[in-house]
Amino acid sequence: MPTPLADRIRPKTLDDVVGQEHILGRNKPLRKIIESGAVPNMIFYGSSGIGKTTVARIIAENCNMTLHKLNGTSASVADIKEIVAEIGTFGAENGILLYLDEIQYLNKKQQQSLLEYIENGDITLIASTTENPYFSVYNAIISRSTVFEFKPVTAEQLIPAIKRGLRILSEESGNEVIFTDDICRSIAYGCGGDVRKAMNTVELCVLCGEISDGRVIVTEESLEMLVQRSNMRYDRDGDQHFDILSALHKSIRGSDENAALHYAARLIEAGDIISLCRRLLCIAAEDVGLAYPQAIDVTKACVDSALQLGLPEARLPIAEAIILLATAPKSNSVYTAINSAIEDIKSCDALDFPRHLQNCHFDGKGAEITGQNYLYPHNYPNHYVKQQYLPDTLKDKVYYEFGDNKQEQSALLYRKKLLNDLK
Repeated sequence: MPTPLADRIRPKTLDDVVGQEHILGRNKPLRKIIESGAVPNMIFYGSSGIGKTTVARIIAENCNMTLHKLNGTSASVADIKEIVAEIGTFGAENGILLYLDEIQYLNKKQQQSLLEYIENGDITLIASTTENPYFSVYNAIISRSTVFEFKPVTAEQLIPAIKRGLRILSEESGNEVIFTDDICRSIAYGCGGDVRKAMNTVELCVLCGEISDGRVIVTEESLEMLVQRSNMRYDRDGDQHFDILSALHKSIRGSDENAALHYAARLIEAGDIISLCRRLLCIAAEDVGLAYPQAIDVTKACVDSALQLGLPEARLPIAEAIILLATAPKSNSVYTAINSAIEDIKSCDALDFPRHLQNCHFDGKGAEITGQNYLYPHNYPNHYVKQQYLPDTLKDKVYYEFGDNKQEQSALLYRKKLLNDLK
């Protein structure tokens, strides 16, 4: 089976790496570390196809240590012990460099088995992960390593690599590959910052190209079929899932309906309307709340309609809910009130109830206080009477602060009227 183009043109030096200027540019931290020759334990974090493995290989090839490679999806404790057994032998006299791909798939015990050896320097660990290491990697490994985040490659950075790939395929096949700048740009913008995906697309485009007079013509038609939806960088269980939902939520909270529609479109294109609908219901209560209480009713109706319709029609009620929530007045008074109340429940000892609020009483012989003594508000003017409702230790606690919007200010005026009428 031929080696994929992405591996055939893998960079050999740091200068050939596509993107990652923030850590590999001149005088940037990772480049300075690599050039120093003193390689520390490192974790490379970022999505797939953006150079983590390439940089690790360059480091390994430029140091004098014995290189071992493991993949977290298949590695076992026995594999790690086999590497550890080489410590102190002639073959590992300059130390061992272990490149551990997809470290997040190792369980805690497997990761712990490395601790002693990376701490005393017998093994230098370079691990890579597509998931946030602060959630997926054992804390003791994190504390002994330096984390570098690799970022998606921009389309403009991809274009030179795509042209290089096309030229190499032309040289290898002996057929001139005919392509336009527009095709290069389409591949670059259609691969979501993934260099490997871009190279695979280049290879497929050439394979599907029209051959004529010793030339391979890459057409827009074949390209369109190969890159459709490929720019979606999304994982329902990973960081991208939560990043998109967070961006959607914050855009609506910030009253930017255009940004909110953008992030919703990404979820819709990924086919994930369940997460989208759940988040919209949360936003209606958390960020619009009592400033426009009817928002949650409208949002619920839109969500129900979307789930009944399914895609693609579901996009319409979803968009309606998003625009309504983004343009509605905002209040987080409900959010802060209930959170404050929950904090008191967590921090206070067991709390009793005011006597007059309890369901019933048995007043034993000689009780100092007898009877329920509950004041029924409907028996009083305006259906209101002042009495204690909170437990004694929290009797003066205020959880809810009226928001500065029209709806809550109207409620505040009504409350003040009730209190004034008691005077």
